[in-house]
Amino acid sequence: MSIIKADMDLCQGYANCVMEAPKFFDIDDEGVVVVLQQEFGEDDRVRIEAAVRSCPVTALRIEE
Repeated sequence: MSIIKADMDLCQGYANCVMEAPKFFDIDDEGVVVVLQQEFGEDDRVRIEAAVRSCPVTALRIEE
């Protein structure tokens, strides 16, 4: 199973990831990404990859 990792120090709260995959991402009161579900299966891969690519500050990554 793959895992979503987020660098909270890089995140600037653009929320592109939330728009791409709201089941997996949210933004907290300080404007920083919250990973709601770290593990994901192949059925969600396309959506998660799109969310990772959408981050303008590359704060998100996938670990295999």
